[in-house]
Amino acid sequence: MHLHLFDKLVYTKRRQQLAAKVSKGIILLMGNEDSSMNYADNTYPFRQDSTFIYYAGIDIPGLAVILDTETGEETLFGREAGIDDIIWTGALPSLQDLASAVNIAKTRPYAQLAEVLKSAQANGRRIHILPPYRPENKIKLSEWLQQPIGGLQQYASLELIKAVIAQRAIKDEHEVAELDKAVSISVDMHLAAIQATRPGMMEYEIAAKVEEAALAGGGRLSYPTILTINGQILHNHFHGNRVAEGQMILCDAGAENVMHYAGDLTRTFPVGKQFTTRQREVYQVVLDSLDHAVSLLKPGVQYKEVHTQASIKLVEGLKTLGLMKGDPAEAVAAGAHTLFFQCGLGHMMGLDVHDMEDLGEQYVGYTDTLKKSTEFGWKSLRLGRELQPGFVLTVEPGVYVIPELIDRWVAENKLSNFIDYKTVASYRDFGGIRIEDNYLITADGSRKLGKDLPKTIADIEALRQ
Repeated sequence: MHLHLFDKLVYTKRRQQLAAKVSKGIILLMGNEDSSMNYADNTYPFRQDSTFIYYAGIDIPGLAVILDTETGEETLFGREAGIDDIIWTGALPSLQDLASAVNIAKTRPYAQLAEVLKSAQANGRRIHILPPYRPENKIKLSEWLQQPIGGLQQYASLELIKAVIAQRAIKDEHEVAELDKAVSISVDMHLAAIQATRPGMMEYEIAAKVEEAALAGGGRLSYPTILTINGQILHNHFHGNRVAEGQMILCDAGAENVMHYAGDLTRTFPVGKQFTTRQREVYQVVLDSLDHAVSLLKPGVQYKEVHTQASIKLVEGLKTLGLMKGDPAEAVAAGAHTLFFQCGLGHMMGLDVHDMEDLGEQYVGYTDTLKKSTEFGWKSLRLGRELQPGFVLTVEPGVYVIPELIDRWVAENKLSNFIDYKTVASYRDFGGIRIEDNYLITADGSRKLGKDLPKTIADIEALRQ
């Protein structure tokens, strides 16, 4: 078995920093276990918990770590492989070998975890846990901590959540190198889709090329691929349509590399060799919004403001096409842009494609003073907070023409001082366009991650020839 790890001192330093940030008590970091798909031995592909990977690195099911914030003691809990395990999975390192690989001194059998936690509780010690999202871990924690499953969310330590986010939000040079690799594999996935597409193919045939490139790059999908001629459906994982000349394909796909870092890219391209005039015009509006947003990325800027400015740029473009009217800044303030741009401009990215979303979007993307909006469109902005060097994020403006949403707004004559509903009616079957790249915030600006993936109209069409 091959363990893919950073130098062991990277993990030591991370754990020491975490323990120093959390007040008295013990920190329990749960790894994941195999999860059954339809019967016990047929499991979903194993994916280790990202926070466990960050602090302990070991990509094997059935582990947990306890950090004692007062004594500094670190313990890895796990199960030694028996001969039955070895027959099915091959030789596995001992628990002590695993612990040594990430510089943890002490090991104990997993079966003893319950009594360690019980003893801590009996001694009045605080047990810091993160909110569990896997049913298996919820069941175990409920039993061990004598908490109802529904109460675990409240039991989770806000102090630990905030300490983990503060560390994981800033990517170090080791992580940035892995993110570059993950995004570069993601680029290959998109090139495969753009170059393989021919009128008459099924969407799933093209999606297969995307997944093949992820595996061929030594990775796997970082999330289920969106590849569709119905780009106006924001999270569309259906691949059953036949693609035809005159249509566009929206492909939102990313790789997770061997170290579990994610890429997340989107391109929209014609099924035929060229965009239609109308597609070309709207595409350029989205691209101009993306370029404008990227020009604003730097430390100290609120991402909510970048979203606002990207939306204003989008409205300026949609005005030139006669879809919108009035003052663009006023239109955005009134929420008129959300007829076409219903989601957020982007999110944090790292070991998870929506980085640390299991810890709570309100803590990852927002702060105690900057709260998330509850308004339509704005409530879907996952990242609003001030940018810092080391943040990694996506920038993904789009235009989505959703007939059901148009009908609802028309019925209310909603914001008709900013929207030309007559022109909108002629775009009813347009679909959707999204363009997305991934950026690292640097000391004085930003850097695009990974190798280049063409996004101008001319470059996309050149790939379609």
